[in-house]
Amino acid sequence: MHMADALLAPAVAATMYAATAVTVGASVKTLKKDEESAKLPTMAVTSALVFAGQMINYTIPGTGSSGHLCGGMLLSALLGPQAGFLSMVVILTIQCLFFADGGLLALGANCWNMAFYGCFVGYYLLWRPIMRSKAFKGLGAKGEGRMKIILASILGCVITLQLGAFSVVLETTVSGVTELPFGAFVGIMQPIHLAIGLVEGLITSAVLLFVYESRPELLMDVDNIPAVQAKRSVKATLVILAVLVLVVGGGLSLAASANPDGLEWSMFGNAESGYSENMGLDEENYGIASAAADTAASIQEKTAFLPDYAFANSDSAAGTSVSGIAGSAIVAGVALLVCLGGGFFRKKKAAAKA
Repeated sequence: MHMADALLAPAVAATMYAATAVTVGASVKTLKKDEESAKLPTMAVTSALVFAGQMINYTIPGTGSSGHLCGGMLLSALLGPQAGFLSMVVILTIQCLFFADGGLLALGANCWNMAFYGCFVGYYLLWRPIMRSKAFKGLGAKGEGRMKIILASILGCVITLQLGAFSVVLETTVSGVTELPFGAFVGIMQPIHLAIGLVEGLITSAVLLFVYESRPELLMDVDNIPAVQAKRSVKATLVILAVLVLVVGGGLSLAASANPDGLEWSMFGNAESGYSENMGLDEENYGIASAAADTAASIQEKTAFLPDYAFANSDSAAGTSVSGIAGSAIVAGVALLVCLGGGFFRKKKAAAKA
């Protein structure tokens, strides 16, 4: 669901940048000081895991389309909505600048569509209420916790991805991309992202169940469900997740589906593989041309050292593995810097007031 610059008018892109920037500022400001140091290792590892996970497109059977993890629900369940949102912004920015995944002009919109709903709507309207509810009380400690995690993960991923997909439709409509009729675009985008969301929900619940069984206190609102015996130390749990990052980013990413993702499939179809043309747009000539988009593309061309997660002008599979490992490491490092930087400026402000 990484939007290209051609789908947005500059005014709409600027509006979405502003909305994302305000949310970033509020997230940095409200992130609790006592949570920062405790969350740093988890923030680094889980951010890297989401980056690696987004490299794996999984096929949606019978459609000619594919989907990938968004990760907002996963991060907010582990880090909280503010830290989760900041991590998602880091991931999407690294993908855009270094791997040319999603347009630079569209980055604000992509952050909003893929991060805001999963982190804030997913957490406050789904994860926290379900975890604090009295549902599944008769299943025992582990049963109650497991069922709440599965329910919150699947509902959260499905609903927030539907909101993100609908936002894409609204943004393109307001931008005046006349080749994309509102009703037709909605009718294609929402069902395919429902299927993608269901798969993401299963993946998210599997990761969160592992964390719950290993070290339950790493999950948000875990104090609202019966305590279970931790099987591993925090360090061991994070090491296992870090190894998973290497396996997914460096190895499993090579097996990613070649089918177009939900957004590309909605616009261009996959007729060459025997599936629907959907909107039937020309991939080489669609959407809006603007000076702002041209400037953004020029900047992106200079910053992307592994465009499309591959070595430039090379079909070597090693480029994908290098992209997965290098990108995950960069994301982990930048996520740490963002969190530490927020703490530094708050301490400096508090000292000035004192």
